[in-house]
Amino acid sequence: MPFSFLPRRIYPALTAVSTASLYADGIRLLMLDFDNTIVPYTVNEPTELMRQWLEEAKASELKLCVVSNSRHGRVVEFCRKNGIDCITRAKKPFARGIRECLDRYQMVPAEAALVGDQIYTDVLGANSAGVCSILIPAINNHNIWLKLRHVAELPFIWLAHGRRVKV
Repeated sequence: MPFSFLPRRIYPALTAVSTASLYADGIRLLMLDFDNTIVPYTVNEPTELMRQWLEEAKASELKLCVVSNSRHGRVVEFCRKNGIDCITRAKKPFARGIRECLDRYQMVPAEAALVGDQIYTDVLGANSAGVCSILIPAINNHNIWLKLRHVAELPFIWLAHGRRVKV
């Protein structure tokens, strides 16, 4: 599969991603990163807007699964509490967790998308697995390492600027 740091689509937030639009484009499985995509690091409760989006996404025709590199039980607990399937220790950008998700739902890569906030893990992993990569801004770059990572991602975000979805 292609090695690329360029996301196929860029949205201003996860809550701006239209499940109906993805479904119309042939996507049947939506994989979600967890930390800084659904909730900030160390936060266990979604905002009201995020909770509403998750409920609408679960009610849509798409299958929904969190695919996270996290080893922490908070991801599993969040997903259990919110009725969302999950795969932890996904090892993105390697395709192991993404392939596990595809196998679990018996989907081919062309039928799946992965939304995340990091180019070097989420976007690269999705692209390498042949899955539609969707980049959103991190909810909260709360420390210097996250801020520096974002600066290092800016050239790829700029190169992909024509892939921004208008909402």
